[in-house]
Amino acid sequence: MPTYDLIVIGAGPGGYVCAIRAAQLGLKVACVEGRETLGGTCLNVGCIPSKALLHASHMLHETHENFAKMGLMDAHVNVDWTRMQAYKAETVSTNTKGIEFLFKKNKIDWIKGWAEIEGPGKVKVGDTTYETKNIVIASGSEPSSLKGVTVDNAGGIVVDSTGALALPGIPKSMVVIGAGVIGLELGSVYARLGAEVTVVEFLDVITPGMDGEVQKQFQRILAKQGLKFVMGAAVSGVTVENGTAKVAYTLRKDNSEHVIEAATVLVATGRRPYVAGLGLDKAGVALTDRGFVQVDNHWQTSVPGIYAIGDAVPGPMLAHKAEDEGMAVAEVIAGKHGHVNYNVIPGVIYTTPEVASVGLTEEAAKETNRKIKVSKFPFMGNARAKALFQAEGFVKMIADAETDRVLGCHIIGPNAGEMIHEVCVAMEFGASAQDIALTCHAHPTCSEAVREAALALGDGAIHV
Repeated sequence: MPTYDLIVIGAGPGGYVCAIRAAQLGLKVACVEGRETLGGTCLNVGCIPSKALLHASHMLHETHENFAKMGLMDAHVNVDWTRMQAYKAETVSTNTKGIEFLFKKNKIDWIKGWAEIEGPGKVKVGDTTYETKNIVIASGSEPSSLKGVTVDNAGGIVVDSTGALALPGIPKSMVVIGAGVIGLELGSVYARLGAEVTVVEFLDVITPGMDGEVQKQFQRILAKQGLKFVMGAAVSGVTVENGTAKVAYTLRKDNSEHVIEAATVLVATGRRPYVAGLGLDKAGVALTDRGFVQVDNHWQTSVPGIYAIGDAVPGPMLAHKAEDEGMAVAEVIAGKHGHVNYNVIPGVIYTTPEVASVGLTEEAAKETNRKIKVSKFPFMGNARAKALFQAEGFVKMIADAETDRVLGCHIIGPNAGEMIHEVCVAMEFGASAQDIALTCHAHPTCSEAVREAALALGDGAIHV
């Protein structure tokens, strides 16, 4: 049996990227994955299938709301849920098979099964113990539970994000517990498909941690699309009677108790690191108080030779953050210098409109006690956005008042998830707002709104 230079535990975005980069750097690599397909939560029951349903439901929305405005008459589009699920499954399959091809191309051994770390350099899978010089834990995360709520994905009534992707049919009504990214994306899907969706959130704002102006505008737009919101509500329990769920909650402002009924309840109250069964206690790997794997600045755990990345370690639970860490830790193990700039990691919500952000919010920037300047350019001033019927949002940019260096950007509007990367590149190179403002942008594009926001931090935007 060969001795590996690296065994990666988990084949999600962090794990498979780490394995590929390590193999490219000349290491002998294996990756342990217990699923029938590679790609982890993201490709199998997360990012990719949810984006397929978001795209399909957005196309349906366009036929209902905007086709006639463009002279496309008598669309009469109906939903075939079985075929939509097949489209989603094919999208997933294409991507997971692509990862399997990349493993073969880079001569990475896929050890099928669930891993247990027996100690430094020893990984047990089934009855076999494999030897390796280094181990990377990339085991990802799982939906977090809520006290008083029992999730039963097989029953299709009280589900988490995994179950919500494969409901037996489109429910007439849905309660989403939690107004974070997952809840709003999947709630948006089912609202477009015809469900009456109510979002119940403990806090007084949606998408906690995002820019305040974005939060307010985003909630207004989603409400216009049909989503209802109950804010400041503490859910105390969910019961199921005769195929109907009842969600009990208390409004924090007056301690009044309420019950809302729905055909389906989606529990979207966040995620937690998945480290069960890895034998971390036995191996001596320390965890944080919140159950994350404790790592140093080079992603090494408390045990030399054992590293951890992605959702298993502290930080934003984002696939692209995991990918960056995967590449970086592979380079560290190969004797190179791996680096992740945690100040320039974008976040995106793939509703329509999309919401994207990078860097500091206005609120966070003010807390640094530095002088800042803030601009906001509305998509109503952007010709392309108006042609797309998506002119309700804006681009907000924050810069240092003394140096003009871009500190953050927040976009709610068409293609926000694509446009944010212009600002990411600018921030990575320490660019000023003027650098963006002086860069020619093609017309007509939605990206011109980014330039206009940068111009507004100087002598002024043109189209406002």
